[in-house]
Amino acid sequence: MTLASRALAQLATWPDLRQTVPSCGLGQAVSSAQGEIVHFHSERDVDLLLTDRAVRRFAKDLKDSGAIRIVRGSPWVTLRLDAASDVDLLLTLVSVALQAPQTWPDPVGRPPSGCNDQRGAGFVKADLSGI
Repeated sequence: MTLASRALAQLATWPDLRQTVPSCGLGQAVSSAQGEIVHFHSERDVDLLLTDRAVRRFAKDLKDSGAIRIVRGSPWVTLRLDAASDVDLLLTLVSVALQAPQTWPDPVGRPPSGCNDQRGAGFVKADLSGI
């Protein structure tokens, strides 16, 4: 079992989350009542929607982790799953992502933006063979 499939299986047990097809069309996604919050693009790359304000709020801590890539102006962060601890980090950040729209909302009327993979900002090109 890959780290991504392990994380996806754990998220599938969370109430109010469901597995969906990502709007970017690549891989698998997890959605809440507010919409998509996680895109699994490969067995190692995961995009997570936090909101611009949440990304700015946690930018220093996120940048200190070698497992996270921040794309300027994007409400999504990309996580690289290389170890079990990265899955734990992802699950923690999903909890933050579920609260982010209420705690650190983006300005009203801002158009939704695509995930980082659509920006070509993932760590590697997609390899969906292990998911």
